[in-house]
Amino acid sequence: MATKKAGDIMIPLQEYPHIPYWFTLRQAVAELEKSALQVEGRMSLPRALLVFDEKYDLVGILRRRDILRGLEPKFLRTMSISHRKSLFDVEIDPKLADLSAGQVGDAMREQSEHPVSEVMQPIVSTVSVDDHLAAVIYKMLSRDLYLIPVLKEQEVVGVIRSVEVFHEVASLLL
Repeated sequence: MATKKAGDIMIPLQEYPHIPYWFTLRQAVAELEKSALQVEGRMSLPRALLVFDEKYDLVGILRRRDILRGLEPKFLRTMSISHRKSLFDVEIDPKLADLSAGQVGDAMREQSEHPVSEVMQPIVSTVSVDDHLAAVIYKMLSRDLYLIPVLKEQEVVGVIRSVEVFHEVASLLL
């Protein structure tokens, strides 16, 4: 069995969720919530969105954890982790968690109107459609990535997730 290339295992760009950098965090949440990928007959949820500028150049990746970080209310960011935890400790006072959750919910709704550009991650690596699976694996491992954009003539044409790479490795081994 011949080793596949990046272009053989990528998810085409038109099938992967992506947004412009000026979208709000709320809009990004909505996009992720409605997104589902079907890859080789298997349903999968994306863990990130690709972020583009007005020229349709890829400028970043927005992971679920980036969104959650961006939604964290400002008043919590200045508190220590132990103090944040105590705000939701129902063993101390069951009413405390309800009060805190209401305040947090309101503050999260306010934060959700911020643009994704404030919390997105920069692109740290890409692969070419002609790169072999081993090169894709090396780049993903050396840069601790689970998603890597695929380029053809300097244009983004798709993405490869670690799940696709793992599936290919499994098919080679099993």
